Amino acid sequence: MKVYTINKELAGNRIDKTLPNLDKNLTRVMSQKLIEQGNVKVNGKNVKTSYKLNENDKVEVEIPEVKEVCIEAQDIPVEVLYEDNDIIVVNKPKGLVVHPANGNPDGTLVNALMKICKGTLSGIGGEIRPGIVHRLDKDTSGVLIVAKNDKAHLALCEQIKNREVKKTYLALTRGIIKENEATINMPIGRSTTDRKKMAVVKTGKEAITHFKVLERFKENTLLEINLETGRTHQIRVHLSQIGYPIVGDMVYSNGKNKFGVQGQMLHAWKIKFMHPITGKEMEIEAPLPPYFKDVLQNSKSGAKHRKIYINFLHH
Repeated sequence: MKVYTINKELAGNRIDKTLPNLDKNLTRVMSQKLIEQGNVKVNGKNVKTSYKLNENDKVEVEIPEVKEVCIEAQDIPVEVLYEDNDIIVVNKPKGLVVHPANGNPDGTLVNALMKICKGTLSGIGGEIRPGIVHRLDKDTSGVLIVAKNDKAHLALCEQIKNREVKKTYLALTRGIIKENEATINMPIGRSTTDRKKMAVVKTGKEAITHFKVLERFKENTLLEINLETGRTHQIRVHLSQIGYPIVGDMVYSNGKNKFGVQGQMLHAWKIKFMHPITGKEMEIEAPLPPYFKDVLQNSKSGAKHRKIYINFLHH
């Protein structure tokens, strides 16, 4: 346990903002978690994250030991796009669940990472989600950042919370979208008719999706999508809501398509962020999976945006 006495300069500041000044190993996100978990006391009492400190307050900080991760390392093929001592960025294949859960006790991305990283992953995500700072749906492929230590994990979480991580997706929709670009601003929450699904609901959380058309085919549209928020199933819900569901989506559409694809044709294409330790700006791109390329190659294309489309196929 560490004990700090608040001086005149720090008095009047919020405790969650002050803790990182007292301990350089703490971030504001980590400080908030410690306070919420009851691991921070002021004058012997638990406080809220918004508590404003007084001069001579005694602040006690207890940092709990990280639980040892007990997940089997498994040899599952996963493409590594970037790796250093703090993070690993992978191209998650379609059909691979990110972490163990009911119905998927193993055979997940986390099991693969335990093998690739030799067990060196952040423990903050808990025993079944080590290193995981953001997720992709099972049938969504593409770029995913994973933290290899707690400091990197917390810094990445803070960037995501502050909407500083920029994610770009590619999606193939049913139908021809006339607008060249548009923004969908519709709140998303749990469906009132099916609790396993998300939906556009008035009481939902703010959800903003920007898209532009890259290619119009005979019956489909290829979109580049940028997220301003990161709600569960956001892209799938929004596109279904405006009448252009993603090809192959078995949840927000009937999934039927002439390509024989099962599962949404949605790919996390690029991610832009600041390296959590060095502060260097990074942009990493995940190549399209072969099945996605095949569908695009076999589709009859109109003349518009042809060059952009061809670039994807030859990347």
